Amino acid sequence: MRNYHFFFISIISILFSSCSNQTDEISQWRGDNRAGVFNESDLLKQWPDEGPELLWAFEGIGEGYGSAVEYKNVVYVNGESDSLSHLFAFNQEGELLWKTPNGPEYFGEGFAAGFPGTRTTPTIYKNMAYVSSTLGRIACIDIKTGKEIWSRHMEIDFDGRMGYFGFGESLLVDSEKVYCMPGGIKNNMLALNRFTGETLWSSNGMADVAGYSAPVKINMPERDLVLTMSKEVLLAFDANNGELLWHIKEDSVTQDGKYCNPPIFDNGILYCIAGIEKGSGAYALKLNNDGSAFTKIWENPAVKNEFNGFVKAGDKLFVTGKDNRLRSLNAQTGEVLDSIRGLRGSIVMADNMIFCYNDNGTVNLLDLNEEKLEIASRFRIQKGTKEHFAHPTIHDGKMYIRHGNALMAYKVK
Repeated sequence: MRNYHFFFISIISILFSSCSNQTDEISQWRGDNRAGVFNESDLLKQWPDEGPELLWAFEGIGEGYGSAVEYKNVVYVNGESDSLSHLFAFNQEGELLWKTPNGPEYFGEGFAAGFPGTRTTPTIYKNMAYVSSTLGRIACIDIKTGKEIWSRHMEIDFDGRMGYFGFGESLLVDSEKVYCMPGGIKNNMLALNRFTGETLWSSNGMADVAGYSAPVKINMPERDLVLTMSKEVLLAFDANNGELLWHIKEDSVTQDGKYCNPPIFDNGILYCIAGIEKGSGAYALKLNNDGSAFTKIWENPAVKNEFNGFVKAGDKLFVTGKDNRLRSLNAQTGEVLDSIRGLRGSIVMADNMIFCYNDNGTVNLLDLNEEKLEIASRFRIQKGTKEHFAHPTIHDGKMYIRHGNALMAYKVK
């Protein structure tokens, strides 16, 4: 009996260690599962009037809106330099370690020319970084040396069809594959070998133009799924072979950029929020065990968001809207439970607190331990250029904010 007990404890320890190591092996946009929740503790519940301490700032990463990620004490961000896309790497003091080019960067035409630069966030898996330029060049880079290992191009190699604002997805990576959406008629969705860039599977999906959402992977009891959004369609693929299992089309999409938030999967339920004027808005789907079918549980067309993300905490969803309100929703019914004025921007969560980076340049802190939604602290970003669109990253007691040309690290612990 004693030996059996020892064996059982050992197996549990190994499994727990394995799960922890898998989490430690990857750093990506919006954290684990791209759900916007960062595993942090003992963070400041309030900031000084002038804001949390600015540890360092680097002004020189060029045009763009992609977020930073930290992996083993090195900070990575996609940017632009001399009209080329680059992956930048910084140490904990904000000193540039290296930067590696990734082909020409996007500068747009017409209205889109007002929003130049990168849209994507690097994905770091073990000792490799996976990046995509806004013009569709994918590269795998050794994070120790900054040397490129392999590259592919979503338009040149796969006949991709980028949207009006370029390619905007942050690549999804697992132990074997890199998932991306060229948006072409034949190679609408792809899985590449993460070590070589070789194509493992290709799907024609719905032959829709590439969207700006980041794909997510979810593990069902009977299979793994990859979900992503094209311009108009939410698509679910078998992660192993690329079979298109189901899709939901938003007929009311009138232009690019209205369907960008990656879904959140929790306990068998898939939560989605889109920014379409007359579309579904927020909704929840119950997936069956093999992920091949769903049942819609609820829908709230009044709750919409284009690209700021949303988070789930307990039995509530939190999201901002065009009317400058942050709302909490009942995750079981979609009913709006509470709201607060003056907040419209990207939101993430850590230590049961919401960090909302407003599109007016203020960063707001809300403590979810309080009964009602109230702003506990706020401060204004003083450095950087153009729009405040990037999503914050919280890692190891630091908050990373990208504002155009500037990357800043704040102490929030």
